[in-house]
Order: sequence, then structure tokens, then C-alpha cells
Amino acid sequence: VQLQASGGGSVQAGGSLRLSCKTSGINFRIHGMSWYRQAPGNQRDLVGNISSSHSTNYVESVEGRFTISRDNTRNTLYLQMNDLKPEDTAAYYCSTVWRGRQFWGQGTQVTVSS
Repeated sequence: VQLQASGGGSVQAGGSLRLSCKTSGINFRIHGMSWYRQAPGNQRDLVGNISSSHSTNYVESVEGRFTISRDNTRNTLYLQMNDLKPEDTAAYYCSTVWRGRQFWGQGTQVTVSS
């Protein structure tokens, strides 16, 4: 199982970024997928997730600003982030569970300046 996240960068507050997570080694269309983030010195926290049926859930701090989507034809997960705030600065990780084990992408850094 491989998860490869990309799309991070540096933006000013109010800006947007779209993260991608390309997967391989799993039957992507049947897997729920998640995005997490980890700021320096903090624990890794859930941002949101998307089910195999495309239903989504988000933590309150990103609700209405972030959108998780998936393209089953490309085996790819997305995180559209709008109206970014300095507190969104973190490394972002995609994740899934397969055969009882949680797998992580390598993380992509998002830095939001005020």
C-alpha cells in the first residue's frame, strides 16, 4: 500500500490550496479515506474523511472551508482548502486502513502566513 501526498505550499491568509493523495496497492473505490494534519509540537489530528460512497465529515475548525473529494478512476484523494488561516499551518497526511492497519502518506507541508 502506497499513499503519496502532494500539493502543499506557502500561501497568504485567505488563499487556497488543493492537496492530492495518489494511492496504489489497494482497491481504492471501496476504501474510506482520511486527511490528518500535524503542526510542530502537536499531535496528529483528523481533518476529515470520505467514505466509499463519497459521504464526508469534517472537524468543526475546517467545516465550510475545506472539501474532501475522491476520483475513483484515478485512485486519488483530494483536499480543497479555501480561506486558509495561519492556524491551518501543518503537515498534511492522507491515510487509510487496510487489513486492520493504518497506512499514511509521507505528508505535505502547508504554510499560511498572515
